[in-house]
Amino acid sequence: MTYVIAQPCVDLKDKACIDECPVDCIYEGPRKMYIQPDECVDCGACEPVCPVEAIFYEDALPAEWAGYRRADQEVFAPVGSPAGASAAGPLPADHPLVAAEPVREPG
Repeated sequence: MTYVIAQPCVDLKDKACIDECPVDCIYEGPRKMYIQPDECVDCGACEPVCPVEAIFYEDALPAEWAGYRRADQEVFAPVGSPAGASAAGPLPADHPLVAAEPVREPG
């Protein structure tokens, strides 16, 4: 099991979760933050600091955002487990599910 970052993060990317993650497993994509499931230790430190409540334990992910579980897994297929977001830098592209979301302007 792992944590998943769902739709409320798209176009927000607050990044408070990055500061709380003790294992550096939260990576930045162009429009959303992603948790590398093989690196996540299920500590839950990221969940309470998310200002839009976009982070869920995998089993508690709302059905309407179930595709985000797959997105957080599949976006890492080309890069594998880089072993730390801070050294790896941003991901080159978002998952197609995220890329298909309508763009939300900052409000």
